[in-house]
Amino acid sequence: MISRVLGFVRDLVLARVFGADAATDAFFVAFKIPNFLRRLFGEGAFATAFVPVLMEYKEKRSHAELKGLVDHVAGTLGLVLLVVSFLGVLGAPLIVSLFAFGWVLDGASEKLDLAAQMLRLTFPYLLFISLTAFAGGVLNAHNRFAVPAFTPVLLNLCLIAAALWLAPQMQQPVVALAWGVLIAGVLQFAFQLPFLYRLKLLPAFKPAPRHEGVGRIMKLMLPALFAVSVVQINLLLDTVLASFLQTGSISWLYYSDRLMEFPLGVLGVALATVILPSLSRRHAAADARAFSHTLDWGLRTTLLLGAPAAVGLMVLAGPMIATLFLSDRFDMRDVNMASLSLMAYSFGLLAFILIKVLAPGYYARQDTKTPVKIGLVALVANMVFNLILIFPLQHAGLALATSLSAFVNAALLFRGLRKSGVYHPGKEWPWLWVKIMLASAGMAGIILWGMPELGEWAGVGVGTRAIWLGLWIGVGALVYFLLLLLFGIRLQHFRNAGRA
Repeated sequence: MISRVLGFVRDLVLARVFGADAATDAFFVAFKIPNFLRRLFGEGAFATAFVPVLMEYKEKRSHAELKGLVDHVAGTLGLVLLVVSFLGVLGAPLIVSLFAFGWVLDGASEKLDLAAQMLRLTFPYLLFISLTAFAGGVLNAHNRFAVPAFTPVLLNLCLIAAALWLAPQMQQPVVALAWGVLIAGVLQFAFQLPFLYRLKLLPAFKPAPRHEGVGRIMKLMLPALFAVSVVQINLLLDTVLASFLQTGSISWLYYSDRLMEFPLGVLGVALATVILPSLSRRHAAADARAFSHTLDWGLRTTLLLGAPAAVGLMVLAGPMIATLFLSDRFDMRDVNMASLSLMAYSFGLLAFILIKVLAPGYYARQDTKTPVKIGLVALVANMVFNLILIFPLQHAGLALATSLSAFVNAALLFRGLRKSGVYHPGKEWPWLWVKIMLASAGMAGIILWGMPELGEWAGVGVGTRAIWLGLWIGVGALVYFLLLLLFGIRLQHFRNAGRA
């Protein structure tokens, strides 16, 4: 929560200092490329392959064997990342041209050159942040969840400092953000090392791709490279297509995606972080009933908190964007355009969270092939939706296509778990759906009925906007949980399911 709140502060500072123009478009492209690869090498495919094998070593082998696995994985991963980072820095202009091909066709050489210059600084971030995710995986496997969850705070602090202190001192101010990203990567990895030392698992970095554990992780990771990052691939494809649209489209998508990432990070990532080691432990113990109960708890919690979060984001999209970002550099047109894509992203929030809960049901059983097949279907669906929706809805169409493909992904993951007999939902699920949807609709109705029009939000100061936004979020939450109580739903039911 601290990390996500500071992320809001970071984006508020970026919007007020830099606005939404060609320079910010260039930075967001330079930042998205290593960020996408981080999801593959870091907390994405690598984590889903690494944690189940690590848990098996922890439960069934000696500490010396566990330490050997950590040393060899760190060395092998570090070596691969070093090579990839070197190639990324070397080929920065080509990579930018591929991911912002619309700029090439438009002859926007200044944007391409600026993005390539910043990519040379942001690409090495991949090395350090992936090693940070590796360290976080080790800590999570030992039930040390707080340290890895707090670590992203350092990225937010570095970017805020870069925007406010370093940018005014540079010839091209936006380049300061690229320096902030690089420094943050180093600090985040260094921050976790003392905690690994306390566990006596400080890595010695010994490359050994033929080590038994490393080989299993690599075998599991190869298909997961694609499957676990379908959403990120979709977002990158959005960036490519958005480069063909009007200037500012990439920035509007970025800011709306960041707001959508708040509930996704607080709820979705937290659930995924906790549920994967738990499911891996239950699979190693061959406890099928507890495995199903854990999945059921994750899905119940997702519905309980994800549904109102999605509805709240949709009805409060304009006020949220206006409260956080409206300024001289980010005007009402930017607010309106970003709110359109935020509403489109919020439509798929529940599906994004469901994917993070359902996918570990496969990875904990060391099944990475099935999510690959499902991911391919979702990726194709996303491209079809993109081509259908980009013309009438522009950048908002790209966001809506991502949401629709996420529902395809989640539905197929759920169906696979049911068909394989891994997950057995309870009989009360249909009524639970109805009650939560009615409570969410009631919450939305109250907010839409009483909330001031967006034009009124623009006419008051930022302090007043913040008070209004906090008030309506509070009103919405109060109405939602009062309606749940009226329908007979108690939070105690969800805690008991989690303990089972």
